[in-house]
Amino acid sequence: MSDISKCLTINGVIMIKTAVLDVTQIEPRLKHPTIFEHFDALEQGESFIIHNDHDPRPLYYQLLGERGNIFTWDYLQSGPDVWEVQITKPAKEQAEETVGEIAAKDVRKADVFKKLGIDFCCGGKLTLKEAIAEAGLDEEEVKAALARSEAAGGGQATHDFDSWDLGFLADYIYNVHHKYTRENGPIIEQLADKVASRHGNTHPELFELAKGVKVLMENLYSHLQKEERVLFPAIKTLESSGERAQMTVGIEGPVHMMEAEHDDTGDELRELRRLTKGYELPADACNSYTYLFDKIKEFEDDLFQHIHLENNILFPKALKLEKERLSNADAV
Repeated sequence: MSDISKCLTINGVIMIKTAVLDVTQIEPRLKHPTIFEHFDALEQGESFIIHNDHDPRPLYYQLLGERGNIFTWDYLQSGPDVWEVQITKPAKEQAEETVGEIAAKDVRKADVFKKLGIDFCCGGKLTLKEAIAEAGLDEEEVKAALARSEAAGGGQATHDFDSWDLGFLADYIYNVHHKYTRENGPIIEQLADKVASRHGNTHPELFELAKGVKVLMENLYSHLQKEERVLFPAIKTLESSGERAQMTVGIEGPVHMMEAEHDDTGDELRELRRLTKGYELPADACNSYTYLFDKIKEFEDDLFQHIHLENNILFPKALKLEKERLSNADAV
């Protein structure tokens, strides 16, 4: 890559894309935006070097969280006064797919992940190897299960979500998953209160469960409103605008906010599972107790698919389209 290959505009300030980026010379508020712009401008197989006066390790986690596992990070110099890191965007054949990308392309593999307890929603930016390690599974056994899913072929008809238009997919999420949440959330809240009042004396964790369910639902209702009033309309406008249309509403900020809230939802669901020991019913469970656990598990399944469609298909494709629109606008 040449030392000076193109100009980048960040918050109205013109920057030079360079092979060695001296971060110490950049205004603090522009440091991370400049680094991200340099990374986004890389072609497959290209790299640039960050020159800094301290370890930029926090940037690694931010880049991983916002761009996914699509880069390599190599220390060329590690202090005490100077740190230099080479960031590379590998050639396509070298870049590993994330579990989210794998699940988005093949619903059969998504089912395998689900059965094995591999999180391809909130944890969808991990590579297969990383996700297997996090779940504590045997890599060969997981790969064998994925291979068997391919050989099994299609049984039940499934939707090819990855091929849908963004607006159509957003409408599907609203009509199927948002409505499901609003219809079933109150039912689960009432059941949780009822079961806690009847069995809480012998199973005190049910009071915590009822409280956790209430917090989960309140956060979800607020989350759905943000998507319906802000993000989904912005995505539809983005898709319907012409290639050289003037961009007025950016979606990157709202997308990252929704992804962060998805992570919070995942934490809340894990806490419910911990409280109930994986929804294990006690010997004295009544019909309402049993129904409550069945409903929460059903709700969790729907939410898992809901977040998968957004994190792994809708949001990445919308961000890619916005980048293309902005690039076209700059070229005018």
